[in-house]
Amino acid sequence: METRPTPEKTIEFDQVVAGYTPSLTILNETTLDARKGEITLLIGPNGAGKSTVLKTLFGLLTPRSGEVRFEGQVVNGMGQRELLARGLAFVPQGRNLFGSLSVRHNLELGGITLPRAELPGRIEEVLQRFPRIRERIDEPSIGLSPKLVQDVMTLLRQLADGGVTVLMVEQNVRTALKYANRALVLEMGRLALDRPASELLHDPDLNRLFLGGHASKKTA
Repeated sequence: METRPTPEKTIEFDQVVAGYTPSLTILNETTLDARKGEITLLIGPNGAGKSTVLKTLFGLLTPRSGEVRFEGQVVNGMGQRELLARGLAFVPQGRNLFGSLSVRHNLELGGITLPRAELPGRIEEVLQRFPRIRERIDEPSIGLSPKLVQDVMTLLRQLADGGVTVLMVEQNVRTALKYANRALVLEMGRLALDRPASELLHDPDLNRLFLGGHASKKTA
């Protein structure tokens, strides 16, 4: 039986230590990776370091030690504009929209770092992926209804199948596991488990992992 080659690592954390104050360390020599063309899901109890990983990746937190690499290049402490230019984007939790502006204006602000000539084409691409947005393009964004989780997951799966690397945190873990390739379980700022998502989905101990239960470590 032919073995599928392991996709290249796009995102790498190598012994990263990071936190919000000198006395509050969240990531404790965290080592993990996310691979090209895959959805990698971060799960774990509150305070395990899931959101901190994403913030550190996007330069919102600077590692005290260790390396964060994107496509093989160290990006520790880089600014968001440079990271965006390199192709690294961060979607924060919540809506984070300007409610007083129209949907179209919010989309334009989202593409503020793009060349002006490229922006209309990129907006059109978004509208093709989300037909409901096209219907409401001139309405105030505050009136938009939340998208169904399944719709978003389907889009992320399509993006990953097209070669995009997706590293995500999602509260609806069971649904996310159905679409993800790998699941990384964090406990106290360290990688406790690295498993294929389909395997973890059917693990009877899945719920325990969200409460900080110790996991028997296996690697994919």
